[in-house]
This record gives sequence, structure tokens and C-alpha cells, in this order.
Amino acid sequence: MVRFSRVDAVTRTERGIRAELHGETLEVDVVRDDVVRLRISRGGAFDDHPTFAVCVDPLSTPVAFQVEHDDGAVRVRTCALVVTVELDPFCLDVHRADGTPVVEGLRDDEGRCWSFATLNDAFEVRRRCTPGDPIWGLGEKTGRHNRRGRAFTLWNTDVLDPRASGEFAATVTAGDPRADNTSTQFDPYYMSIPLFHHQAQPGGPIGASFVDNGYRAHLDFTAPHEYRFGFDGGQYTEYVFAGPDLRSILAAYTWLTGRTPLPPLWALGFHQCRWFPYTQDALEAIGRRHRESGIPCDVLWLDIDHMDGYRVFTWDPVRFPDPPGMLERMAQDGLRVITIVDPGVKAEPGYCVFDDAVARDVLCRTEQGGTYLGQVWPGLTAFPDFATPQARAWWGELNAAHVRTGVAGIWNDMNEPATGAVDPLPMRFDRGRASHERFHNQYALLMAMGTVAGLREAMPDLRTFVLSRAGFAGIQRYAANWMGDNMARWDHLALSIPMGNGLGLSGQPFVGADIGGFMGDCHGELLVRWTQLGALTPFCRNHSAAGSIDQYAWAFGPQVEAAVRDAIQLRYRLLPTLYAAFVHASETGVPVQRPLLLDHQDAADLAEVEDQFLLGEHLMVSPVVAPGATRRTVRFPAGGWYDGHTGRLVVDGSSPGTTERWVDAPLQRIPLHVRAGSVVAMWPEAPPTTSGYHPVVIELHVFVPVDDRVHHSLLQEDDGLTTAALSGARWRSDLTLRRDGSRVVLQCSVTGAGYPEFAREAFDLVIHGASPERVEHRGTHLPVIDGHVRLPNRGESFTVSFTA
Repeated sequence: MVRFSRVDAVTRTERGIRAELHGETLEVDVVRDDVVRLRISRGGAFDDHPTFAVCVDPLSTPVAFQVEHDDGAVRVRTCALVVTVELDPFCLDVHRADGTPVVEGLRDDEGRCWSFATLNDAFEVRRRCTPGDPIWGLGEKTGRHNRRGRAFTLWNTDVLDPRASGEFAATVTAGDPRADNTSTQFDPYYMSIPLFHHQAQPGGPIGASFVDNGYRAHLDFTAPHEYRFGFDGGQYTEYVFAGPDLRSILAAYTWLTGRTPLPPLWALGFHQCRWFPYTQDALEAIGRRHRESGIPCDVLWLDIDHMDGYRVFTWDPVRFPDPPGMLERMAQDGLRVITIVDPGVKAEPGYCVFDDAVARDVLCRTEQGGTYLGQVWPGLTAFPDFATPQARAWWGELNAAHVRTGVAGIWNDMNEPATGAVDPLPMRFDRGRASHERFHNQYALLMAMGTVAGLREAMPDLRTFVLSRAGFAGIQRYAANWMGDNMARWDHLALSIPMGNGLGLSGQPFVGADIGGFMGDCHGELLVRWTQLGALTPFCRNHSAAGSIDQYAWAFGPQVEAAVRDAIQLRYRLLPTLYAAFVHASETGVPVQRPLLLDHQDAADLAEVEDQFLLGEHLMVSPVVAPGATRRTVRFPAGGWYDGHTGRLVVDGSSPGTTERWVDAPLQRIPLHVRAGSVVAMWPEAPPTTSGYHPVVIELHVFVPVDDRVHHSLLQEDDGLTTAALSGARWRSDLTLRRDGSRVVLQCSVTGAGYPEFAREAFDLVIHGASPERVEHRGTHLPVIDGHVRLPNRGESFTVSFTA
């Protein structure tokens, strides 16, 4: 690598400074008070749109800043941070206004700084750190949530295909778990998100870096006093976030790259999928079995065998003689159907999708100008050139026509892109002008962009749902992600927790793992424990591969079926609270599933907890991830905590720090705890489907605070289907709960214009942690019967109080 070592000239710009060095130009641009963009030209020119991740003009908002010069450095200063450019030797640092470091260039023993170096098309950045500094984020990665001590590659990979994963497995020695593509240490994975958070020692402030570059990347956090990252091509464009907390970083990052839109409520229900050659009658029978068994279900999925010869946007005419009729019958029973759509288009003259793609010139090319062909499920396959707006628009038209038949959503698979036995690198983009490497990691993002555009054209008033296997920064704007082809093993169950947490800290809140494991044979105990976990994650889908045994809820006998039913019914009763977490995510970027670190950054003993997580603001989930376990230890953050099943106070908050307890975890129940001061909204029963369900009563479970702080909770009620809620067609209840000595006051402030389907007539207040005989409301006293208080309410604000 050739190190950039000296700055020759510096000038002030509208948003910061421009520095000339080594024939290139460094720009430091102030994006927000707490965010700066650093970029260095290539060949003397800037690429203003290096990827499709950023969805706003980052320089659109005025920001006050000063530029300061001294003998050896130039500084750009805002109220939150200071960027220092040392001139000779060149070095680039970012500190907060209080002097704490965000990023610091690495200085070697001779005083030389390695802020930036390049060789041909590649570049590398090296930074200083201390041995105990944790690293978080990086999206979908295996292993520990703390990335420190390991090196990673960002290159979207069809993990279980040895032809795709083999090049990475071959780089490590035999016996290293990373040589096994089914291990919980293998890297890289299906998604690439070049965002990571650097914490100054456990419990310290956190800053973050997002490198806006889609090329293959290498990140090394193994050395004690430095970390480094490099990309094989493209422009160096880095957004540095001062933090100092994860919430503010995620708010800024998701402002930059977008937030997940509010999903349709049915997408938060239970999904049942299997790679299996279903017939139309067999699929309808699966739906009926869920209804007869009392197992809530909103969505059934169809894998590749529903197609005619694996041709996308087709139906097998023998297995599915009447798709519209089938879809209509299932919709009447509250069941939606989602089909898989791979990017590989069968290269077959006479197949209308291929012929139209050739006629419109929307397929990827080779260097010589021919159509690139891979080999996936249908045989020889061509791939849409999603880097062009024409290809995305064409793809959107196909998806629009598909959902008009009654399909509810789209499942994007094989979109790394997976090309089977054929090398993907000859696939070129932008009508052959761009290398494969530039768009490989962005391919799934671009596919989702085209898909969603088509869905919105076909059903402009409805919220869309797309599920994607691969992704890049910004995928959260368009699609949910599942964690790819996992294994029916306990270690993969455990892996899904830190992987989900990592995705949440990387801007993607709508995630989940295949319940029961995709590959291999599940068994009853594993299915129960995985369903209990999956029912309390953002996306909840049971999915298994062809050739494996059945892992439906009823596949392992009545005891397992009962436990699985209980877990799914709990999810449905909690949907108002889960939905509120998605409302927060869509508005602030805070994840739905989050590590304890997010809300307890200063508690170093909680940061490394990987077998627990918070679901939304109030629920703490502690899954069982080992066979035969009926008890486990749980770490409780400071404050009071209630048992979510019994309502009993288990931690009274008298300890100022973390409390560790053994808790019971019988097969029928996952440990679930609720933060004291929470108001948890629940449906009074678990409906068989969310379709058409508008409850007359909603339960508000009031968990009495153990301190005098004010606690906030949210309930949003809307039609769950359309975009009307974004324009105020909703009832939004902001709930504050406070305690002053023995007096507890619950206030509810309601905003919104309502919506036609609203049917609620009352709240059922369920009080935990106190046993008052009555509750005061508007000068009257309402009786408390078995801990319940019926409060008539059709969308009005209210205040109630009682004595604890």
C-alpha cells in the first residue's frame, strides 16, 4: 500500500474543507452537528453516488461550523465534534467536543500516520484503539456480538453452497470452525452492511463509521492497538458518527440510509413455510390444519416448486390449476400467500419473461457484450441488470402483475446473487459498463427497490411486504431479512440471537431466523424452544428444507403442539406491543430486537450478554438454547423487573447495578420479564389471524414502578393495512406512568383522527405489583376485581391513579 503522507494545500468550502494530497482531493463535509463525511477522490474526480445506500442529500441541512488553522493542522469544529487534519505528516482524527476520541489515525513508532493508503484500485484505513475497546455492528455476522478479536469479509455469499463459500473456507486451516460453512463462525454471510460501532472501553462512549462503498471489504479487529478496514475498489467515502450513544448514532444513520416503513400488521403474525412440492389442495389443507388446531397463522409461503419449471412469475399448471381461486378462498379464511421470486430468469427463447427482458435490454452482460448466464434452479439463467432504472422498472412491472393475482408479498431469494456452478465475476452491470464487484453487494438492495416500486404501483394504498435473503446498507427501506439457510441445531438457535442483535444495531430492525432450522431434521424440544424464541423476534417464520422431516407445530405429538401453540398465541396477544416497537423503529431507527447494550451502554457487565435481548422498550427475552435445560440464569439490568407470565415482581430494584438470578424455564414457557414502570398493551385473546380483527377491549398491563421516575409506553391503533395511518388515520396513545411514594398515576394522551375499523370500547387495566381496591378516574372510583379494572374508552385521553 502507498501511504498518503502530506497535505499540500487546504481551502475552506461551503460545508467544511478541501485538502490536496498526492494528486487527489480530500473533502471533509459537515453533515450534522454530530456527523461528518470524509472522502478522497479517485483519479482526481469524486463519485457523488458510490452506492444506493444513502437516500437523502447529506448536505441538505445547514450546520454551523468553524474552520481553524494552526502551524501544523486544520480543524473543522461543530458544537459536537472536531475533525483535525494534520498536514505533514498527514493524519485524520475526529474527536468529540469534550476531547474524547471518535476515530484516530494510527501512528507508528516513527511518527508516521496511516490514515489512508492505496494500491491500484484498493485502499486501506488504519485506526488507533486500545486493547479493551469493543466493536459492535457489521450487520449479519456469526460468532460473538462483540466483533473485537476477529477479522471479517463483506461479500454477499450463498453460505451453504460450497461453490460460493469454498473460497473463504479455503483461507483457513483444517479444523478451524471457519472452514465449515455450517459452523457458527463462518464468514462472510448473506448480507454486507459496512457500519460498525467503536466503543471506548466497555461502558464508555461509542462512535461509528459507515463506509459508503459496495466493493468487497476486509475488516480486521484482531490487533490490540489498532483496527483496519479496506475495500478492493471504489471511492473512500466514510460517514463518522460522534454518538456518544447508540440511539443517537442509529437515528443519524437511519436518517441517512432510511428507516423501515411501518409494516402491515399481518406481516407480524406467524408465517408457515416449507420447501416442498405442494399442490393447491395440500396448501389449503395446511391452512385448515392451523385453524382446526387453534394455532394462529397469517401467512403461508410457497418455495420454488410452485413454479412451472422454476420459471419466475409462473405457476405449475398441474399443481396449481387455479391460483386466483385458491388465493381468494384462503384470503376469506384470513390466510395470505407469499411466493418466492428469484432473480435468475430461465434463459429460454419462448419464455415470455426472458423474451421481454431481451427485447428491453435489461439483462446483465459480459465484458464482450453478450448476455451473462449462470446456472441455478431452472438451468441456464440470465440476471436482470438492476443497476439500471429500466431493469428495476421492468422487474417492478412483473411483481405488480404477480400480486394482482392475489399474492400478498414477495420473497426475494438467491439474490447475493447466487449463480450456481458459474463464476459470478463475469456478470457486468450498467449495460456492461460496471464491474461485477461494484454492484455484487448491492444486488439484493437494487432488486428490492424494483420489487417495492412494482408493489406500490399495483396497490398504492397498501403497505408492502418483501422478504430478502441478501442485503446491503439501506435494505431496511424496502425489505425484511431472514438470516438465510440455517441448520436444525442448538448452536444455530443460539447464533440467531447475537445475529439478530447485530442487524438491529446496523439499521435493519425487521429480522428473524428460520424457526426449527432450515437444513437437517428438527425434533420436538428444539422446535418448542425455537418457536418460543421466534415468537418474540421481529419476524416469525417456521421454514424447513426439502428432504427434512416435517416440523409443523403438530409434527411431534400433542405436548410439543401445545407448547408451540402457547408460544404463538403469546405473540398474537402481544402484537399491540410489538407493533408499537415497529412504530418506534419506523420513526427513530431504534431496533425492535436489541441487545441489552443499547439501553444499558454504561453497564459493562451487560454488554457481552448474548443469550438475552430486549424486545421493544419493555420486554426482556431470555431464551433456552441448550437441550434438556429447565432453568437458566438471567441478568437483570438495574431497576425493577416482573415475571412476564405471572406478573410477580422478581427484582425489586434495590440493587444499584446488575442482578443475576436463576429462573425456572419449563418446556412450556420461555423466561420473559417486564421492566417495572411499563404499560404493556395486549389483545385479550389470540385471534386465529389478524385479518379483520379489531378488538372491542384491549388490555393495558400496568407494572407498578419501583422508583419515582416517569416511564413512557406507546399504543398505536390503526387499520394495520393501508398507509392512511401516516396521515393521521389512527389513535395514538402515549402512556406515562409515574409513582410518587405510594401514589401511582397513569396518564394517557391520545392523538389522531381515528379510522373506520376502530371497534374498541374499553381498556382492561391489569395491575401488577399492587393490590388496590379501587382506581380513581375523573373524580369517581372504579372497582378493582382480581387485579382488573374496566375503563370505558373509545379513543379519549384519560388519567387514573391508585395507591400502591
